[in-house]
Amino acid sequence: MPVLRAAPADLPHSLRNVVEYRKSGLSLNHVVGCPLDCGYCVRHLFQNFGMKQPHLVVSDSEAVDILTNHWAFRADTTPIQIFNRATEPFLPSVKDHLFATLELLDQRGLKNSVLVITRWKIEADDIARLERLKNIRLTILVTWSGIEDARVEPVDSAHAENSLRVLHDHAARTKAILYWRPLIAGLNDTDNHIGRALALSEYADATVFTGLFHRAEIRAHLREAGVADLYPEIARRKILPAEIERRVTEAFAGKALFRKTSCGVAYAHGAADYNGHFGIREICDICPQQQIDRCAQTHVKPEVSRVRELAALAKLVSNQHID
Repeated sequence: MPVLRAAPADLPHSLRNVVEYRKSGLSLNHVVGCPLDCGYCVRHLFQNFGMKQPHLVVSDSEAVDILTNHWAFRADTTPIQIFNRATEPFLPSVKDHLFATLELLDQRGLKNSVLVITRWKIEADDIARLERLKNIRLTILVTWSGIEDARVEPVDSAHAENSLRVLHDHAARTKAILYWRPLIAGLNDTDNHIGRALALSEYADATVFTGLFHRAEIRAHLREAGVADLYPEIARRKILPAEIERRVTEAFAGKALFRKTSCGVAYAHGAADYNGHFGIREICDICPQQQIDRCAQTHVKPEVSRVRELAALAKLVSNQHID
């Protein structure tokens, strides 16, 4: 395994804290730093975009211990995301840490859903190692945009296209999602782009599409690179114009297309959505009927007492962090 440098002492606290609580589960990020330079990367928000060399914050075993001892972790239930905000998991110097982390989780007999997001090169040997996992439910979300402006995205989309094909040809237990993002008006929303995505969807178990996370830090970086503002406003949530969404959903009619990551992941594994989206018309109206039925059969309104119990736990942990 290539040896990564230890993370510097002045690493921002948000990155030194290797487990992040998210609406969709727990995010584990004990490797930070990435050379790919995607202009819209969320690392802009963590004051870490300038770190091009991956660094190790803690060992893989320590990271797994921290994750499984986190107050919000529940064995076999809590969704987990690995290396999804501070590095690219399939970089040559990073992927052995990815594999080791996955294997450590698997060796504990955990059946949690585990998500890995990549836009890089996946080889047949990588999949062979992933296919040996027996317990965790692994999904690889292959990010593809078709963006050709290197100031916005310097990574050739051909890498993602090839990775999808390799997953299709060699994976069985490991599920693959075409993660079509970010869709940006006037940049990669042509009929040709939509047609390419439609063709690529044939290599995936499902397709998830979404827009641009357009924060002030990302806009400032793109302006400095000479890119005209992609949208006139910044926004707390991702931006996806209604007209683009309409064209995409019409083109993908009858296909396994989803607006939310958890919905696509659940469909790929033949499970109900784990993130509480069922019944929201603006989300569910494009889902395959099979998936709607699956979610309906397992949808349960939680007892108020249980909600209060969990809310009290979250409040207690929040107060401890403030203190």
